[in-house]
Amino acid sequence: MDITYYLAKNEQNIANHGVSIELAAELDWSEVVAYVDTRRDYRELREVGFGVVNGRLYCVVFTQRGNTMRVISMRKANKREIRNYVEQT
Repeated sequence: MDITYYLAKNEQNIANHGVSIELAAELDWSEVVAYVDTRRDYRELREVGFGVVNGRLYCVVFTQRGNTMRVISMRKANKREIRNYVEQT
């Protein structure tokens, strides 16, 4: 599976969340728990997923185009998200 992202968006993501989108390449995408983000019309199917890298849960926002994941943002999951993830898995 290929991972793509915009370089400028990655710089913004690092500044905002302290996490590089490049970390998404380390996710086991077959284990990511995701749901469709319906909060607004993004003009594309956008998903919010949760997956573990090095024992830490991350929240990743992405769109899927065939076998390519275009990552929009990635950050450490907050306590509420961790609790919900544990309850679902």
